[in-house]
Amino acid sequence: MDAGPNILIMTPVTAEKDAVCRGLQNNPRFHVAEAGVGPAEAAVRTTLALARGSYDLVICMGIAGGFPGRAAVGSLVIADAIIAADLGAETPDGFSSLDTLGFGSSAIEAGAQASALAAALAQAGLAAALAPILTLSTVTGTAATAQVLSERFPRAAAEAMEGFGVATAAQSFGIPVLEIRAISNAIGPRDRSAWRIGEALQALEAAGSTLLEVLV
Repeated sequence: MDAGPNILIMTPVTAEKDAVCRGLQNNPRFHVAEAGVGPAEAAVRTTLALARGSYDLVICMGIAGGFPGRAAVGSLVIADAIIAADLGAETPDGFSSLDTLGFGSSAIEAGAQASALAAALAQAGLAAALAPILTLSTVTGTAATAQVLSERFPRAAAEAMEGFGVATAAQSFGIPVLEIRAISNAIGPRDRSAWRIGEALQALEAAGSTLLEVLV
């Protein structure tokens, strides 16, 4: 009898981990660990977790900012691509990514389960978009930066700080990776009074429950 996949879930901080664990109902096929904040720490912690265990899939889960008109507060975004949006070089002609520079790629394609997961979330009555998610070391805090990112990545729906680090670690082990984000705020001018973290954590918990139906 097939025992099913073993899945590693990396969340940035404890509040996100707790929300995911509530949704998963302590299912033994999921190991949930904290990645820390930022792509570097996330890559290191994910690598250590993968070196200590045997996993079939890695998922980065947490809250994020959403691009207005693409991902509303309280909704979910499932990455079809995980992009290091600020990894590259400034040039007189604008930003050049690693791909343009010829130093590799700043995008990692999400695992094949992404589309099925997005469909399952929608079927469960949750607002969910399948779109690129950006990883940045410095999150956006101005309308000008939000506009630049929106123009450079016209399909991107969310930004966060850990996805590309988690994905890079998974890729180095040859393991497929997903990123799931619940939107807590609109990308743009930094206004903490407008953040809806509780609402985003509830959506993250609901996403965890849906993972039980799709991935086990």
